[in-house]
Amino acid sequence: MPQMEFDLEYNAERTHLIIPEYGRHIQKLIDHCIALEDREVRNKMSKAIIEVMGNLQPHLRDIPDFTHKLWDQLFIMSDFKLEVDSPYPQPSKEFFEEKPTPLAYPRSASKYRFYGNNIQIMIDTVLTWEEGNLREALVYTIANHMKKCYLNWNKDTVEDAVIFKHLKELSSGKINLIGSDEVLSDSSKLYRKPIISKQSNNKNKNQRYKKR
Repeated sequence: MPQMEFDLEYNAERTHLIIPEYGRHIQKLIDHCIALEDREVRNKMSKAIIEVMGNLQPHLRDIPDFTHKLWDQLFIMSDFKLEVDSPYPQPSKEFFEEKPTPLAYPRSASKYRFYGNNIQIMIDTVLTWEEGNLREALVYTIANHMKKCYLNWNKDTVEDAVIFKHLKELSSGKINLIGSDEVLSDSSKLYRKPIISKQSNNKNKNQRYKKR
């Protein structure tokens, strides 16, 4: 009995897929298009490939510049070796290989994290304002919000002097309400416990009775 031989092709031996979502057949079509000598034939085939790529990604049709994106992907999968007349400017390889600018780490509100980052932004903003009633009103609003954040974290009463001290520290001493006549809102108005309706309370009781 003659021995049968199988010519198997393993993925490890195949060429690398630049955009795997389109599959190997699209990649082979693009490679074949690159090898064509006639530019007019390449133009015709590239447009046909674009149509097939669009049919493979129908969920992207609602995205603005959908066709532009397909042409960019066509050049990317050709490793920028495809020379055709594109309706859009041909992207460069250097543009896609350029590394993005690193993002800075978000600033934290010093050691008082319970105030959040927005408090520091508000303090930095109010320091840029001119002296006057608007600035004083915003400072008072910031102090009240700090007191509310403190109560959400501590769930207890807090003296206004503590808030004024923290505000002075976070503003690097530029906002000093210590010893002033300013009085912040009462803690009971800033921190309110969640109200549980009678209906939901009765429902929870009924569920406990059923489990018994």
